[in-house]
Amino acid sequence: MKAQQTLTHRETAPDLDFDAIVIGAGISGLYQLYRLRDDLGMKVRCFEMGTGVGGTWYWNRYPGARFDSESYSYAYSFSQELLNEWDWSEHFAAQPETEKYLNYVADKFELRRNIQFNSKVTACHYQEKTRSWKVWLGDGSEHACRFLVTCIGPLSTPTFPKIEGRESFQGEAYHTGLWPKHEVTFAGKDVAVIGTGATGVQAITEIAKTANTLTIFQRRPNWCKPLHNKHISKEEMEELRAWYPEMFRLCRESFSCFLHTADPRNTFDLLPETREAFWEKQYQTPGFSMWVGGFKDMMTNRAANDEVSKFVARKIRERVKDPKVAELLIPKDHGFGTRRVPQESGYYEVFNQPNVDLVSILDNPIQRITPTGIELADRSFKFDMIVYATGFDAITGAFDRIDIRGIGGERLKEKWRRALETFLGMLVENFPNMFMIIGPHSALGNIPRSIEYAVDWVTELIKYLCDHDYTYVEPTREAVDDWTNFVIETGKGLLSNEVDSWMTGINQNVESKQKRIIARYSGSAPVFREKANTVAAGGYKKLVLD
Repeated sequence: MKAQQTLTHRETAPDLDFDAIVIGAGISGLYQLYRLRDDLGMKVRCFEMGTGVGGTWYWNRYPGARFDSESYSYAYSFSQELLNEWDWSEHFAAQPETEKYLNYVADKFELRRNIQFNSKVTACHYQEKTRSWKVWLGDGSEHACRFLVTCIGPLSTPTFPKIEGRESFQGEAYHTGLWPKHEVTFAGKDVAVIGTGATGVQAITEIAKTANTLTIFQRRPNWCKPLHNKHISKEEMEELRAWYPEMFRLCRESFSCFLHTADPRNTFDLLPETREAFWEKQYQTPGFSMWVGGFKDMMTNRAANDEVSKFVARKIRERVKDPKVAELLIPKDHGFGTRRVPQESGYYEVFNQPNVDLVSILDNPIQRITPTGIELADRSFKFDMIVYATGFDAITGAFDRIDIRGIGGERLKEKWRRALETFLGMLVENFPNMFMIIGPHSALGNIPRSIEYAVDWVTELIKYLCDHDYTYVEPTREAVDDWTNFVIETGKGLLSNEVDSWMTGINQNVESKQKRIIARYSGSAPVFREKANTVAAGGYKKLVLD
């Protein structure tokens, strides 16, 4: 029956190469390919820019790269057989293990036969006459499909700082998000790291172990919390496996799909010593406990946020021996948790090492990069290697780098530059038959949990279209307005939306991203799913179907 539906569907436009094209073979692309091919019987092709599967975990192979969500909560939940077979070696797995896991998934479900590697998608244009999409690759080849699904990730487009002379450097230079497959050694080398965000924190901790000297250029520090990672024994893995059903239920019910939920008490309902004991316990608890499991008013009450920020600042001062260095590492422009909180394993202790130097470039920025190193206004440095831990053009960056055009040739990049609007973060008005897995204004949190829900929702919608012989779907104007307004209203009062970060659309290295916006849905995952489920249960009346 499935095959018959798909064949009839293609016959309405016989020139189509595929029923669906999936862009990206990361966590979302692999699962979307599986659902469309195995559950709907569709002819699908997945185009992947890299030479292997994994997405984020293929490209980000820099030293120290690892999960900051618990490994087992980050894994796929759709296959009990897969859950039974795979053992995690650490509570927070490192990049090589994660890449190995995703390769195991690709092999187990024979997904590679539908993936074309070394294939960079450069353009996607909607064809109004045939209600289809034409997709161009970097090699000039063209491919046509009815449905287009983008699985390109919110953090997948690396950005470099706009510094004069960057290309002139004659030593080794790497971006953490474009790390090479060959071994990179730091022993005996004078190394510079630019950036102290989440990737910088992880990379710095590892590089400092072997580099001759390590100089860290920091513009603005971030609040960090200990990861507290540890090995998983065979016996513990069996206990975790038995816990999977309950664990995934907890993820579904929690605010952000993590294994941590906010404490129901307000900060000032407790005595200072009680608050202190609570924070101390959280500081010693693995993972994001202190970020997403704090007192319920931590992200909305500035005075409450100040108190937890003071606690973490005291921890930094205790761990860093030089008081001046400690003060440089304590954020002054945002409170704890209002930006993403990097999880670290000995990061602050790195600054006690004699081979490590911290340079603040907030008031004394880098003037230029020279063939031999880095120049500030008042001093120069010579380096063998420069590591750029300068982050990503988040949320919309991966979309901006593809020439995506909808009805009438409207460019998605220009549309979103005027106003960032979607429906459920999965559909865009005027771009029919295009679906986004984790697009702007979608639920983020524990990404794989959000991915599985989004893929399932999109798959059920496509099945509905095929079952009813629909060849066209896009959201109504009213639906887009309602969702966009809901996202904006949900974000009001959150301290995190009052600071500059990738979560509010700010990127100092991208000219078009200097104005703060609401770039993500910041409400709870259960509310998100409730709204999306209501749309499906109501027969998709918020969509234009034809």
